[in-house]
Amino acid sequence: MSSFLYLASQSPRRRELLAQVGIAFELLPLHQAGIADFTVDETPHQSELPEVYVRRVCLEKARAGLAMVAARGLPVAPVLAADTSVVLGEHILGKADNLDHAAAMLRSLSGQEHRVLSAVAVGLGDKLELALSTSVVRFAPLSEARIQAYLATGEYADKAGAYAIQGIASAFIAQLSGSYSGVMGLPLFETVELLKQFDFATL
Repeated sequence: MSSFLYLASQSPRRRELLAQVGIAFELLPLHQAGIADFTVDETPHQSELPEVYVRRVCLEKARAGLAMVAARGLPVAPVLAADTSVVLGEHILGKADNLDHAAAMLRSLSGQEHRVLSAVAVGLGDKLELALSTSVVRFAPLSEARIQAYLATGEYADKAGAYAIQGIASAFIAQLSGSYSGVMGLPLFETVELLKQFDFATL
């Protein structure tokens, strides 16, 4: 039984969430100078449904992590990967390319319900399992002044949908149905349940 897992992600939110529930991990960067590049292309396929997309990317990240462990001859341990998408209607809102893009996304979310799909996969050897968490978030109506004030904080950067539920944007959320940690980027209930399938010790 392994006492730690490999986290195939650079997300500080995922590191924080794993530490929160006492799961020991080592970072497994899929792209690192001087070694083979295991980066996953996260471009959505044409007409790909959001649920299909988030599952596919998550599984590809997990497989890439497993391949990296094997290629580097690292000690055997489970590999955990995750992918989170903010979805408005059937449109995936990725990370903002720039300030104007972030403003446009926040305007589209203002006063609306959207879904947050958060997939997590765990792999070890030939076994690979995935779970998907779906949360529904409703934003309060946002004035242009409020949007601009939020953008000025810089919190939107590197966040799906240009907001972080654990930060200042928590004040925008009128209602949440689902997993708070899933919206952050790693659904902890589903993560722990998956790890149990690999006899990984959790609380």
